[in-house]
Amino acid sequence: MSAFQHLSVNQLIQMLDENTHVQVVDIRDGASFEAGQIPGSTNLNNENLAHFIGEADMDSPLVVVCYHGISSQNAAQYLHEQGFDEVYSLDGGFQAWREAH
Repeated sequence: MSAFQHLSVNQLIQMLDENTHVQVVDIRDGASFEAGQIPGSTNLNNENLAHFIGEADMDSPLVVVCYHGISSQNAAQYLHEQGFDEVYSLDGGFQAWREAH
């Protein structure tokens, strides 16, 4: 059983509206992130991963975003193993977010 949960775009929108403490990390490449991202998200990569984990709030919800919701599942599992309590993978990834907006 995986330790992270799946999250739909609509659930993320609702979560962001209700909770200002949601952390959103985007694991897409830097150029894709710069071209468009979920407001308030952080581009997470191998270079800043250790710093992010050291500074992040392990008790606040953490949503992992990738291109289409596939790679984010492995990243979400990994981040849960690093100590985050409430981790989500965004189903459909940034593509689904962009289509909803």
